[in-house]
Amino acid sequence: MGEEKVKEEALQMMAMFQVLPRLVVFDLDYTLWPFYCECRSKREMPSPYPHAKGILCALKDKGIDVAIASRSPTPDIAKTFLEKLSLKSMFVAQEIFSSWSHKTEHFQRIHSRTGVPFNSMLFFDDEDRNIEAVSKMGVTSILVGNGVNLGAFRQGLAKFSENYNTVEKNKQRWRTKFTKDGDSSEKK
Repeated sequence: MGEEKVKEEALQMMAMFQVLPRLVVFDLDYTLWPFYCECRSKREMPSPYPHAKGILCALKDKGIDVAIASRSPTPDIAKTFLEKLSLKSMFVAQEIFSSWSHKTEHFQRIHSRTGVPFNSMLFFDDEDRNIEAVSKMGVTSILVGNGVNLGAFRQGLAKFSENYNTVEKNKQRWRTKFTKDGDSSEKK
């Protein structure tokens, strides 16, 4: 399936949801492309996963910002590959650095740079420990088994929508309870 076809499908998919994330964050290695940067040379021409570029283009067309949160001992190679793939300018934040901590540090920096609340973000990564750590921050996080693709993208949009609706229902319940308690105390 070509890039334009993937983009069209991703746009149709987004149209099915009432609420969308304000920012979608991607890991790089084994999420956007099928390799570790430190095992490659800057001279090579990288290839992303087949659906990755179409999904990124659809998000940009829809006005949804995208960012990178990647732990890599070779950020120079990662940045070179993003340039070679004509992707570098698409990202509002590129947090690519070697870190022994969880990706929470990357997300703190992305939040500081963009101002987007964690509960308005969607994240794709291939490592369970990253999904777990970032989810605890309130970010909707999706584990990808074979890179980001339309199936994972659909799953991410559905989970984001579900999380958003749960939060909104809880806010409404709290407001209703608070208002009822407030009303009854005023009548006494």
